Amino acid sequence: MGKRSVGELPVFDLLVLLVLGSVVGADIADPEIKHVHTVIAMIAIALLQRWIIRMKLKNRRIGKWLTFEPTIVIYNGRMIEKNISTIHYSIDNIIGMLREKGIFIIDDVELAIIEANGMMSVKKMASKEPVTRSDSGVVYRGRGYEVPLILDGKVEYDSLHRLHRDEAWLRQSLLQLGVDDDASVFYAAVTDAGELFVTVKDEIVSDIPPIYH
Repeated sequence: MGKRSVGELPVFDLLVLLVLGSVVGADIADPEIKHVHTVIAMIAIALLQRWIIRMKLKNRRIGKWLTFEPTIVIYNGRMIEKNISTIHYSIDNIIGMLREKGIFIIDDVELAIIEANGMMSVKKMASKEPVTRSDSGVVYRGRGYEVPLILDGKVEYDSLHRLHRDEAWLRQSLLQLGVDDDASVFYAAVTDAGELFVTVKDEIVSDIPPIYH
């Protein structure tokens, strides 16, 4: 399994750990089980795992069967609803993982990928990358943050009230972007600068690059 924490383990390796734990647990719980049987079972599981790892390295197709494929969840600032639903993540999951990466505005993201181990990899838009002092003598402080206003077709009224906005303002803002029904919105958020960003449900995002293991 290598030097990885449990949270970084692929699904198959995590299952191996669970099986080993179950075998050892059964041995501890039942004094009548001979330890030699437990040792044999553990050795067999370890050998099986090593054999499968070798097969994964030799054959990428086997690797795909045994682990999740990386999944693109954001491309060019747009959430990919179909992919997010496929991996059973919620919008809140995606937003939280972005915050852990120090990203508070989805429009800043060129590419966000959920890897096989469940972690997120993010590539920012080139124009949104921080400028260092060595680049121009100034420091780019970012664009602030955004507040979700619609999540999966449901208006976040508490967020509207905190921003001193109402539903009429939201509907008018959506109409200006060509959206006439808030129920058709998968995700909508407004930045602290007043910019509204929207991803509609079933939106077809073209030119998504292929992602490999």
